[in-house]
Amino acid sequence: MYIIIVGCGRVGSELANLLQKEGHDVVIIDKNHKSFHKLGPTFNGITLTGNGYDSEILKEAGVEKADAFCVVTNGDNTNIMSAQVAKTIFKVPKVIARIYDPKRANIYKHLGLDVISGTILFAAMLRDKIIESHFTGFLIETGELGVINIPVGKELIGKKICDVNISDEFLVATIVRRKNAIIPKQDTVLEKGDLLMGIVKTVSLLKIKKIFGV
Repeated sequence: MYIIIVGCGRVGSELANLLQKEGHDVVIIDKNHKSFHKLGPTFNGITLTGNGYDSEILKEAGVEKADAFCVVTNGDNTNIMSAQVAKTIFKVPKVIARIYDPKRANIYKHLGLDVISGTILFAAMLRDKIIESHFTGFLIETGELGVINIPVGKELIGKKICDVNISDEFLVATIVRRKNAIIPKQDTVLEKGDLLMGIVKTVSLLKIKKIFGV
């Protein structure tokens, strides 16, 4: 994919390196050229100094052929403006913007923009560490789904995944077995020492915890 990133802070530089290692063509834009040192010596993508909502800079970055556009500066206004330019003027197929203000994030979502609120996600992660040690409630930002860790006790040993899944409420996604992650089949048999990582509806969390004794 041909991907443009606006903002070369900690998140932008890390994202650029991850995408490059996967073989994608990456262009990263930042208004401060000194920020590019965060990319490290192995980054071989394109760096451009300028504003992410400047049409001329975006054209130089190749926005007209971009498959995706991601803006992660530390300013909500810049992020929204850049995302709107990429989406409405240049018709980039996939546009994602980071928004700090949760209230604004919800507004822009309703306007059809694909936004991620790090504030919401991080707050949810901290809440889960404090309140629910086995539960991670940041699978999706609406809070409708989460991930729960369930150690396999005596009552689950020998059971198949199809016997453990609960329709429309709980689904085993991964088994951690002897430090290896396994994507199970319906007939996968649970063993002593397994750890289940399952997707659970938040409204069913108490019920699922009670069923599995978590």
